Amino acid sequence: MRHRNSGVKLGRNSSHRHALFQNLAISLFEHELIHTTLPKAKELRRVAEPLITLAKVDSVANRRLAFARTRNKATVAKLFNELGPRYKTRNGGYLRVLKAGFRAGDAAPMAYVELVDRPAPQAPAAE
Repeated sequence: MRHRNSGVKLGRNSSHRHALFQNLAISLFEHELIHTTLPKAKELRRVAEPLITLAKVDSVANRRLAFARTRNKATVAKLFNELGPRYKTRNGGYLRVLKAGFRAGDAAPMAYVELVDRPAPQAPAAE
């Protein structure tokens, strides 16, 4: 029986999985769009969305919790200074997972993970 077995192991031990999702979350918050496998993308939502919810209320305690989960000062600063205020009125659903075909080497399903309502990339100005 699979009672109370939530989450996907992804063929890794628990410390490797923890480090993987910590690094994926840091990359997502830094770039606001990342390309990864579909199972990792779906599981990343369980890590990243609670961090954004935490960032909606700026307090020392919340900053310390976010730092404990990411171990990255720049990420915590961006979470609380940019992303928290951006999603202040949104009740969850901060990430979008878009399927992106299959990887050439091993046919693994790929996906883009992006933050909803992210600013559009700036196109070069025409002269």
